[in-house]
Amino acid sequence: QVQLVESGGGLVQSGGSLRLSCAASGRTFSTYVMGWFRQAPGKEREFVAGINRSGSSTYYADSVKGRSTISRDNAKNMVYLQMNSLKLGDTAVYYCAASRFAGPTDSENDYGYWGQGAQVTVSS
Repeated sequence: QVQLVESGGGLVQSGGSLRLSCAASGRTFSTYVMGWFRQAPGKEREFVAGINRSGSSTYYADSVKGRSTISRDNAKNMVYLQMNSLKLGDTAVYYCAASRFAGPTDSENDYGYWGQGAQVTVSS
């Protein structure tokens, strides 16, 4: 089992950058595929980015591709989401999630562990 805690959210101006961090508990962090999801007010939660167990493979939603980078540090039990050129539409609660699936997955149903969420608000 793994517990996840996000940090780094906040208020940022349009065009700015932000880095979200997710700290994971437990000694088996490197066995989980990790992902970031987000949920905007009145909308369903959606996939943002994912990374495989070793960190060698990453994948992104089209809405953030080219503007965001997911990374992980297995020695520190951390996963990050660097977001650049932020837009008003990026405003949402961002969730870190862990999956026991062997390969990359963008389906939230495949993630069994979730953090509490971090609010990101982009202002004009």
